[in-house]
Amino acid sequence: MAQTILDRIMAGKRPEVALMKRGRPIAALEELIAQQKPQDFAAALKGAGLRLIAEIKKASPSRGVLCADFDPVQLARTYAGGGAAAISVLTEARYFQGGLEHLKAIRKEVGLPLLRKDFIFDEYQVYESAAFGADAILLIAAILGPRQLQKLLELNCQLGLDCLVEVNNEKEVLRALRAGAKTIGINNRDLNTFTVDLDTTRRLRPLIPAGHIVVSESGIKNRDDMNKMREWGVNAVLVGEALVTATDAAAKMKELLS
Repeated sequence: MAQTILDRIMAGKRPEVALMKRGRPIAALEELIAQQKPQDFAAALKGAGLRLIAEIKKASPSRGVLCADFDPVQLARTYAGGGAAAISVLTEARYFQGGLEHLKAIRKEVGLPLLRKDFIFDEYQVYESAAFGADAILLIAAILGPRQLQKLLELNCQLGLDCLVEVNNEKEVLRALRAGAKTIGINNRDLNTFTVDLDTTRRLRPLIPAGHIVVSESGIKNRDDMNKMREWGVNAVLVGEALVTATDAAAKMKELLS
């Protein structure tokens, strides 16, 4: 069977994490964690109106470089001034050209809750996220078994972080709920093929009980898409490419939020 894009990403991620563990042990990360005061990411997504999680992303595996003059801190300032409820920071280096240094730099300059978006499968990465200033992490059900997901959620809670558990099909919704996820992201992008279908949100939203926070991710580009999300009853949307490729990110945010 041919390798999917997700397979290739994970094949590179595992040795990368092993290398990071040798270079900076958890004890060193715990010292940095003691200096952090995590914000309430989940609370920022609650309330009336559709909330926006604006994403910092330089590139993608399917489209290559999205923003040639990429300045993550300036982009984060624009997002904060434009009405974002929270900011997602993509830290995967090989395919998305992100980095933990982006997260650290943005944390110093912007007061909004920060989500670390990466391919997290190891407890070390949870400590790492907290140490570098994340208020929440993304956990992808597609790459985590039931017990693994539950353990990472529990550790995340112990460190005072929130968590967005990402799903793409009915089976993953059930896995997220059984693990105790309270904030669930419906990814309209299939990570194996990187194809996008907004109807994924419409199909999966009714499976998530009341009392959970629901975020729709990927493929949301304009006001019509935002109206669909309001109609389907999600609490927030995560938008990346439509913002980082916009000539005027602030104007694009105004269009989406109006």
